[in-house]
Amino acid sequence: RGKERERKRESEKQRERKGESERQRERESERQRERESERQRERESERQTKRR
Repeated sequence: RGKERERKRESEKQRERKGESERQRERESERQRERESERQRERESERQTKRR
């Protein structure tokens, strides 16, 4: 019976690790999106200064 519990705990740990990597990937994409919008804003301001 003890072994069964051990196996269960192991699978739970693995699931947690998986969720952690998932969260990390989401954070990465979020950061990338922010960087993209930053670049776009910079481009926009550059265009406006060129017009003057």
